[in-house]
Amino acid sequence: MSQKRKNRSEIDVPLDRDSFMQSMLRDLAGVLQDSIGMQEARGFVSIVGARMGDTLNTLYRKSFGQSRLTANQAVEAMVDLKQRIDGDFYVISQDETEIVLGNRKCPFGENVRGRPALCMMTSNVFGRITAENLGYARVEVEESFALGNDRCLVRIGLNPQESDKEKASGREYFRIDEDPEWRPLTQRIAMRMQPLLFGALFQSQSF
Repeated sequence: MSQKRKNRSEIDVPLDRDSFMQSMLRDLAGVLQDSIGMQEARGFVSIVGARMGDTLNTLYRKSFGQSRLTANQAVEAMVDLKQRIDGDFYVISQDETEIVLGNRKCPFGENVRGRPALCMMTSNVFGRITAENLGYARVEVEESFALGNDRCLVRIGLNPQESDKEKASGREYFRIDEDPEWRPLTQRIAMRMQPLLFGALFQSQSF
């Protein structure tokens, strides 16, 4: 005797789109970190983050009706985009040399724990938006949920001279929207790295 098939509403499984995507990204970051190392994994995530940063920068410029955002608009854009994807970023301090942002909730949820490579998404998105509009950014994720902290703390330096003088750590970003030669180069690098990415995925015993 065949059992009656349950309706979808009757199946009790803790699964939805967001939790599925978060788990997938966690597993992807884990495979990369374990297969090719932390630095290389960060490099792959950086490429995705840079592309997302360029896309989001275009969207916010259009929304503000500006060809280039002011410092206040850039900060507003960064906080707004994180809130839209279920983060909780806020401004700790801001002046002409530095922007410091905090975060109470990671968009990746608990799945980010132990996956610091995913922080490169934040670094590159913030770095691209800041640099493309203000000319320069040095982004350092000083604290993060991925590393076991109870918040995220992101410091964005705006003055390259100060960064050189203080030998500050972090990742540097420069404005490239006025140089059309950079974009094809970035695309070629991404295409060449794709075979390495998929090779690492298929060789991993996580699958």
